Amino acid sequence: MIRGFFRLIGLLLLAGGFIFLVYDGARSIADQAVRLTGLGEFWNDVHQSSQRSFQAMVEGVSPWLWNVAKFVLNQPAWAVMGGLGILLLLLFRARKPLIGYSR
Repeated sequence: MIRGFFRLIGLLLLAGGFIFLVYDGARSIADQAVRLTGLGEFWNDVHQSSQRSFQAMVEGVSPWLWNVAKFVLNQPAWAVMGGLGILLLLLFRARKPLIGYSR
């Protein structure tokens, strides 16, 4: 049951990554320049105060951890969401059946 839940989350993240890829592609074609939506920019558009509180929480734990989080937030949203979705789908895939054993 937990495996199915994480596979669903992975599939939703993969779909979100594809949506951002299409959105960035259409925006790049319209502007005739490469335009990528960063994950931090998307999070800022959705809920700005939660991003600031997350920054304060992470900086309180460790300052170098915020540098890692800032690096991830500066990456394109389609790459982060798609990569995390693929990772979850691969980690929680169904096990291969044993050949030659009857259970």
